[in-house]
Amino acid sequence: MANAHDAHAQKHPYHLVDPSPWPLVGSIAALFLTGGAVYWMHGGNPWFMVAGFVGILYVMIRWWIDVVDEGERQGHHNKVVQIGLRYGMALFIASEVMFFAAFFWAFFTASLFPTEAIGKVWPPASVKTFDPWDLPFLNTLILLTSGATLTWAHHALMANNRRDVIRGLVLTIALGATFTAVQAYEYSHAAFGFKDGIYSSVFYMATGFHGFHVLVGTTFLCVCLGRVMKGHFKPDHHVGFEAAAWYWHFVDVVWLFLFVCVYWLGGK
Repeated sequence: MANAHDAHAQKHPYHLVDPSPWPLVGSIAALFLTGGAVYWMHGGNPWFMVAGFVGILYVMIRWWIDVVDEGERQGHHNKVVQIGLRYGMALFIASEVMFFAAFFWAFFTASLFPTEAIGKVWPPASVKTFDPWDLPFLNTLILLTSGATLTWAHHALMANNRRDVIRGLVLTIALGATFTAVQAYEYSHAAFGFKDGIYSSVFYMATGFHGFHVLVGTTFLCVCLGRVMKGHFKPDHHVGFEAAAWYWHFVDVVWLFLFVCVYWLGGK
């Protein structure tokens, strides 16, 4: 019996996941989303795109629930697996850096080498830019403060101080929501629209996608808050919290580049 048990014992520290339907279902949902978007852009109805989007959200929720269950209830997330998860999150953030690098590249190409079409001047003479020391500076302070409150929550977690973890997360989420509200107010009072030229296009693409990342990060932190209340995280086992913190600090850093390059220097 001992030999039979040894034959079936796991001989490595890695987690080989059970068969899951979510990669296949997620691929089908992505096909509906992209195909439906093309169909909608060519005059069709948007329901295929909406169905694909809802399907992707459902897959993400169910898949992440499975991952949390594997780590919290089944105990598969040992030290080696945690290292792999951290590497995965680091690579994801690296891909996000390349994503924003493309938008900054477009902005610098248009601003450093303005074409004849916009009068060889940047910003174009017809564009009334935002005052960087008004709402953009306020949002900078809000986002930097949120990074500080999240760091407080992280240190409280490592000290096993659950009360301060909750306080820090609540403050961070509130600051993230405030940032989104201020940016929405700013957009609603902009003197230019998305289709008003190269300046408005690169401005809204760069700042808009950053705003989308703030929404994603705020949702990420809300999930972490719920997990903290359920007692999931421990001082030596909180990879999900670390992933959320890394993502949020990445969003903070990107905003600093946006504020300096797009709002301040790029708006002169």
